[in-house]
Parts: sequence; C-alpha cells; structure tokens
Amino acid sequence: MLWSAVDGPLSSDSFRRFTTKIITKVFTMAIPTIIVITIPVDMRQLYYFVCYVTILVMTLQEKIKADMVQAMRDKNTVKVSVLRGLMANFTTELVNKKRKLDEALTDEETLAVIFRAIKQRKDSIDQFTKGGRADLVASEVAELAVIEGYSPKLMSREEIIPIAEAKKTEMGVTDKTNIGKLMSTLMKDLKGKADGSDVKAVVESLFG
Repeated sequence: MLWSAVDGPLSSDSFRRFTTKIITKVFTMAIPTIIVITIPVDMRQLYYFVCYVTILVMTLQEKIKADMVQAMRDKNTVKVSVLRGLMANFTTELVNKKRKLDEALTDEETLAVIFRAIKQRKDSIDQFTKGGRADLVASEVAELAVIEGYSPKLMSREEIIPIAEAKKTEMGVTDKTNIGKLMSTLMKDLKGKADGSDVKAVVESLFG
C-alpha cells in the first residue's frame, strides 16, 4: 500500500517518506482510486493539493497525452483516435521545426496544431455536407467536439468586426492598397483568439 511505511502516528521521517510516495505516484500519472481510500483523513488535504498542483503545471500537450491514456482506460474509441492523431501531429510539428522528438511543444505551438486540426474538421464537415454524406458529417462533428475541448473559445465574426474597424482607423487604412498590412496586424493581435479565416472575411468585408 502507498502508506505501508506508516504505522500509527506519523513521525517526521514517515511523513517525508509518505509524501514522497504520493508525489511520485502523481507525477507518473498512475494514481489508483484506492489511494484516496487508504490515505489517512488528516493526509487527504496534502493528497488533493499535490493533485491540484500537478494539473496546474501540466502543459497542454501533457494534458492531451494524459487524457488519451484515460480515454483508453474508458474505452472511448473516438477520443482515443482523435487524441492519437493530435499526438502524431505534435511529433510532425517537432520534425518540421527540426527539433528533437523527445522535446515538448509550448502551449502556443500546441494550440497552433489544434487550430489547424479544427480547421481541417470544419472543412471536411462543409465538404461532406455538400456531398450529402450525413454519416461522415456526424463522425467529423464528434471528432471536432473532442478537439475543441482543448481550444480556448474563439471570437465570433461579430466580435471581430469592431476590433477590425478600430484597427483600420488607427492605421489610417482607407482602401484595399494596404489591406495586407491591416490583415497582418490583426492576425498577430488576434492570434489564438480568433480563427484566421474569420479575421480575413471580416477585413475583406470592410472594403466591400
């Protein structure tokens, strides 16, 4: 048992050994439910605190990997398939950036991969809808729901419009000759907050 070294009241040495074992279990992502049952009541606050801290320091890529493992345990085939695909995309991203495969992507880099996956699913949904393939649409929609669970809520076009108009005025852009500069600036300002295709559509709409 996790606290087999503890018999009766906790000594400082027993406490140290006990907390070390808890932390080791947490960081190897192998915490059986039985731990909560066997941990003495006065130690459970420490246990929950360690779990909470672990979640806070976990990168997005690490969370996705951990969720994939849990999905495998839950036999959630759709989620497993989607998250495996994302993990493969992360590896491809490292290769493209000429980095070691055992390196981790930053959360920003991870989100860039996720946004591309979201766009791909939306494009597929649009194509399958036009082709009358309701079965494939349902499959893509289910996969999209899983991926969007790891993406921050993106701004709608209605929310982008006032920002784009304000930036247009600020930059003094009055015609299409400088639309590229406006587009580039907005893309940078709204990176990770709005879909690039929506930003593009809004900017183009400002010039009729």
